[in-house]
Amino acid sequence: MKGTTEIKTYGRTSLLVISMAMCAALYAVGSYLTAYIPSPWGVGQFRPAVIIPAFFATIFGGLPAGIGAAMGTLIADSAKHGYLYPGSYLAAVPGNFIGFYLFGYIVRKKFTWGRFIVASNVTLILANLIVAFLYVFAFKVLYANAPQYAVLTTETLVWVSIGLTIWWFVTMLPFVLLVTPLLIRAAAMTMPSIVPEDVRTHSLKTELPKTQFSLAMLVPGVLMVLIGLATTYTSMGELMSRAIPASIRSITMAMIQLLFYGSGVVLFILGLMVLTRKKFLWQSSAIGKTKNKNKQ
Repeated sequence: MKGTTEIKTYGRTSLLVISMAMCAALYAVGSYLTAYIPSPWGVGQFRPAVIIPAFFATIFGGLPAGIGAAMGTLIADSAKHGYLYPGSYLAAVPGNFIGFYLFGYIVRKKFTWGRFIVASNVTLILANLIVAFLYVFAFKVLYANAPQYAVLTTETLVWVSIGLTIWWFVTMLPFVLLVTPLLIRAAAMTMPSIVPEDVRTHSLKTELPKTQFSLAMLVPGVLMVLIGLATTYTSMGELMSRAIPASIRSITMAMIQLLFYGSGVVLFILGLMVLTRKKFLWQSSAIGKTKNKNKQ
């Protein structure tokens, strides 16, 4: 009995190490592919690759996902800059680790699609907030003493950090909510032995909650439009734009406002599409296959 327990423990540890390494490698490659698509502030990047640690957090838990995400982002950022990038290990690494460790903690405790939606929103808000504030304050101001940021007031730096957080959140959320469930279902169908039982059950036998998925995009969509209006008609836009070079400030601010309006409309449309469809495209296939297997 003792030997069997040791084998199981060894096998579990090996699986966690392998999943951590795979998460890091896939996340590094996925992040690097979009590393040269920056935010309107010229820092940070478009990163739909967050679906990778979200998937690993659901299947393998928070620790391998958190470590894998931290390692993956450090590799991608360092490869882009050509050296071990301080902005990554001071900001991106802790933010990714905390965010996806928390994601795994939420969904692995007891998996439901409702908890998945909560984990997606909490993780993307918290992790991006950590990365944005650490990048602006710890890296740009304290470590690099960048002139462009050193002359700004604390209030302005806070608004720039909030702007980055919103930008990352709104460009990541649709991918996590729409693509990650597809990956989870695919894993449950093709590799059921490595997928936790509750995840497997909800993935293949339980219909996705359309209302919850829809609201998870409708509400942020409305908020993005409201934020766009705030940047257009209040001092919020001016505060967010102070870190942008004066020569391109006007056109960049117009792009930021367009981003908020456009992302709000896109999220709202996606939310309506989810709400009005009878089933998700991948859901019909998964449930259908499961029913066929049960009949056999």
